[in-house]
Amino acid sequence: MKNIRIYRERDREQVLALWQECDLIHPKNDPRKDLDRKKGFGEELFLVIEEREKIIGTVMGGYDGHRGIINYLGVHPSFRGQGLGKMLLQAVEQKLKDLGCPQVNLLVWSNNSEVLKFYKKTQYSEANDIVLLRKRLISDL
Repeated sequence: MKNIRIYRERDREQVLALWQECDLIHPKNDPRKDLDRKKGFGEELFLVIEEREKIIGTVMGGYDGHRGIINYLGVHPSFRGQGLGKMLLQAVEQKLKDLGCPQVNLLVWSNNSEVLKFYKKTQYSEANDIVLLRKRLISDL
């Protein structure tokens, strides 16, 4: 039976292994630091899905009182195609909605066509009227 629940610190190594398996780790981000940084900031929005105590998917949400954000949504390749990514997405969206969040934003690498197709099927669309600008404040390298 699959179960969605809030991330616990003891999940750390399983989550890191899953992110590696799902190709969610980017060279400019240290995933261990990302986990450390999430502590104390909307931890109830960091969800995992497990089967028999094995973590098979994650989603890390955030909310600043104005907009929501979704990061690290991934499902182990062996479990894809079962609707688990959609379940995780809907679970974090509902938590954000319950907090009064009016809109959710997410970022996808432009060359990740598989993930772009997934989000388009779940009613996310490209924001052609918005330009993403970024500035790295702390280097993980």
